[in-house]
Amino acid sequence: MTQFARCVCTVISSGQSPAERSGEDVDIIQARLKNVKAFERFHPSLLQRICLCGFYECLEKGITLYRQGDIGTSWYAVLSGSLDVKVSETSNYQDAVTICTLGTGTAFGESILDNTPRHATIVTREFSELLRIEQREFRSLWEVPSEKILRAGKILRNVILTRAPHMIRDRKYHLKTYRQCCVGIELVDWQMQHSSCVHSRIQAVGMWQVLLEEGVLNHVDQELCFQDKYLFYRFLDDEQEDAPFPSEEERKESQEELQDTLLLLSQIGPDAHMRMILKKHPSERTADDLEIIYEELLHIKALSHLSTTGVVCTLHEGDDFGKLALVNDAPRAASIVLRDDNCHFLRVDKEDFNRILRDVEANTVRLKEHGQDVLVLEKSLSSSRSSSHGASSSHYKYKVMSGTPEKILEHLLEMMRLDSQFTESDSALDDFVLMHCVFIPNSQLCPVLMAQYPFSTVLPNVGSEQEKLDYTLNNKRRVIRLVMQWAAVHGDHLQEEDVSVAFLEEFLTAVSHDGKAIPALRDQLTKLEKIVKRNTEDARVSQKKHKILLRQFSMGDEKLQKRQPIRSNDEILLKVYCCDHTYTTIRVPVAASVREVIGAVADKLGSAEDLLLVNLSSAGEKVIFKPNDISVFSTLSINGRLFACRRDQLDSLLELIYHTFGRQNVKKTTVNLDLFLRRFNEIQFWVITEMCLCSQLSKRVQLLKKFIKIAAHCKEYRNLNAFYAVVMGLSNPAVCRLSQTWEKLPSKFKKFYTEFENLMDPSRNHRAYRLTVSKLEPPIIPFMPLLIKGPDSPLASKSHPEVRTYVRQLNVIDNQRTLTQLSHGLEPRRS
Repeated sequence: MTQFARCVCTVISSGQSPAERSGEDVDIIQARLKNVKAFERFHPSLLQRICLCGFYECLEKGITLYRQGDIGTSWYAVLSGSLDVKVSETSNYQDAVTICTLGTGTAFGESILDNTPRHATIVTREFSELLRIEQREFRSLWEVPSEKILRAGKILRNVILTRAPHMIRDRKYHLKTYRQCCVGIELVDWQMQHSSCVHSRIQAVGMWQVLLEEGVLNHVDQELCFQDKYLFYRFLDDEQEDAPFPSEEERKESQEELQDTLLLLSQIGPDAHMRMILKKHPSERTADDLEIIYEELLHIKALSHLSTTGVVCTLHEGDDFGKLALVNDAPRAASIVLRDDNCHFLRVDKEDFNRILRDVEANTVRLKEHGQDVLVLEKSLSSSRSSSHGASSSHYKYKVMSGTPEKILEHLLEMMRLDSQFTESDSALDDFVLMHCVFIPNSQLCPVLMAQYPFSTVLPNVGSEQEKLDYTLNNKRRVIRLVMQWAAVHGDHLQEEDVSVAFLEEFLTAVSHDGKAIPALRDQLTKLEKIVKRNTEDARVSQKKHKILLRQFSMGDEKLQKRQPIRSNDEILLKVYCCDHTYTTIRVPVAASVREVIGAVADKLGSAEDLLLVNLSSAGEKVIFKPNDISVFSTLSINGRLFACRRDQLDSLLELIYHTFGRQNVKKTTVNLDLFLRRFNEIQFWVITEMCLCSQLSKRVQLLKKFIKIAAHCKEYRNLNAFYAVVMGLSNPAVCRLSQTWEKLPSKFKKFYTEFENLMDPSRNHRAYRLTVSKLEPPIIPFMPLLIKGPDSPLASKSHPEVRTYVRQLNVIDNQRTLTQLSHGLEPRRS
């Protein structure tokens, strides 16, 4: 028997029934169960309820816990030991095959929720200890009874009739009267005004969807999806001819229960909203719907890679199946049977699945030089009209995804259309001249353009003489067209750059020389002369050097404005991070070099000693830029960041990566991360220590209020790591059992604390936390133990020096038993 299990079983198996367990008994069990894998994601309040109703089971090796086909009566969690899971196709125990083994920390037996027969036989593989919860208690733990949702609907209706009775009334639409209806958009507005736990209209829609699914709220046309629109909905009570009006007592009760009701709906609303979206036809999903689905898919481990192996097992939330048969066009290799009721799936049809795979690499064309990609193109189907027949024909076009500036320019010239009058707009050419400064400024573009203009009128050893002339002529015409478009778009701006003016004069000289021998160039030459003359003459007259700073682009519905080109000296705001993940914001030109970026950072930091500029992606990929690299901001991925650091600090940027893969594997230090994690535990135990050392009840209540305020400030300033540390300290058994203290806490602070606990809800891969973080503007200090999957514990704006010293050197008691004893000394358990 493990030391942990021995401590738990001593309490659970002491002859007491669950109802006879004291607060101290529950504290001891809860403190131990927190370390069991099966319970690590449970909310503290849920874990406490489990401690109140669980039974201890001790089984020798070879004991059959239950057989396949039995009707289940209990749910189990493995405290120690292991059990074999055996399945028989004939339900005969003799031919049962072991499909997997359940070890310490696993749980099983969820079929008791719907009274379905057991799907397998469970036999102890060795001496094992289990925590058992009977069916009735297990259902009360996990199910949200329909009665609760019915009650929630009544409470919301009563409060609306009390505070805003005009929202429920007869409404006319298209000459038809709808009795006692609400409007969807008004319901969402009302909910956002009356609940601090509702952060967005999308969240409110999900909460109303819960009531719609249960029939507590009905759409007048029987639609199954709640919409934030001018659509009519009716509460269940208002379906009656003479709907009851709430009494004074019902109004008062509803007011008192409103926040708890909204909190309940906010917890189960996201699942209802996701179900609503997935039930829609794909073509009917809005941009917001797709964003929500995408956010959820990011946290499904099955989509992080494509596995090529299959095993006999039980599939859980986040797993995927069925891809091998689609890829290989082969029969299914196994049968899939629902183990539980009420399962939810994301289904992708075979045609769509294969198209997704096919469209990624199959439609990607890569040009390599010396083993490196120098041009990456994406092939897509394009439809164009034939000028001779007027019919539609299909062909492929290629979009430039990435590449070196020279290869992008070569590709653009090769694909450029050469109709006789140049009347058609070329979108690729337009995009290039508008945006080229992002990856190749004018100072680099001019010599490259000059090099692309073929000075020889004959291309040796290729085809006939006429073909050679035609090939050279077309190349010249393409370069001339690009230069003319470039000069026309950038206009007066070119006059400010000596290199551009010099290039135009040199280029005009080359084209004029060719125009004497090639008549086909003379039309373009005339236009080119006008453009060059205008720019060179104006450059001599006007010597002003006007720089456009941070031009604003309208996002409203004003008239469509002419697209303006990105210019080399247009300035952008750029965040550059330091090793401690603080950042400085600099203003640099679009085409700034790495040397210029580092110089701007050094001006802010006061030192430029041996600084490097590094691009660090969320996947741990690290790119060190060269001093002459330009427009580095355009290389950033969605989750990438630019860091300025010394060479000896490079490893510290990747401490989180090193920690994830294990220091023993990469042989790197994670000293800063370890220090940060120790600080989390220090703050958590500091909260518990201060609460348990405060002997006076009144002062303890004030201290509890103070800690809730501190948590609120941490959340406001986006220090989620400290926020979680404080709240987890308050949820420790030694603190949460201080019932006299909590009873005297004002209701306002109780509501704050309830909301804070809601943010700590671990369900749906900590969905509440993820939604909160997604709405915050950086900088953010994240909840680090969650990012690193909960490592083993290594156990204010005031500037007064005493406060600073106190915060930096917290005195804490980190022994849970000592804290529990202190807690019982403050408030002995009630008889």
